[in-house]
Amino acid sequence: MQDSLILEIADFEHMVHTGIYSEETGKPQPLRLAVQVRMKPIAHYDPDTSLDASKNYMDLKFACSEALDGGTHFKLIEAVADHVCETLFLQDKRVEAVTVKIVKLALSEADEKIGITLHRERR
Repeated sequence: MQDSLILEIADFEHMVHTGIYSEETGKPQPLRLAVQVRMKPIAHYDPDTSLDASKNYMDLKFACSEALDGGTHFKLIEAVADHVCETLFLQDKRVEAVTVKIVKLALSEADEKIGITLHRERR
């Protein structure tokens, strides 16, 4: 079995222009994002392994925040997830796969989690 390394960010909330809510109100809606990035790990991580042997976790946060702040209205929530995936693939050639889970908080009435999960493999 091949080794893999999964980096994650979870329960990150950000306002994004998406869906009917944003189309009707002109306002962004709150989303809760979770992202997993699969990378091929190096053979061994010693205590003094340099930082560049992994991906900066702040890149995951950037893909869920500033990379979505361009004023674009994403009609489908799937387009938001796809944009996060593409941002991470472009940032680092070591990224093998990305999974993005998005919960649309504006639709929740009783703490249910309504949203999508998109998984993309590097082509």
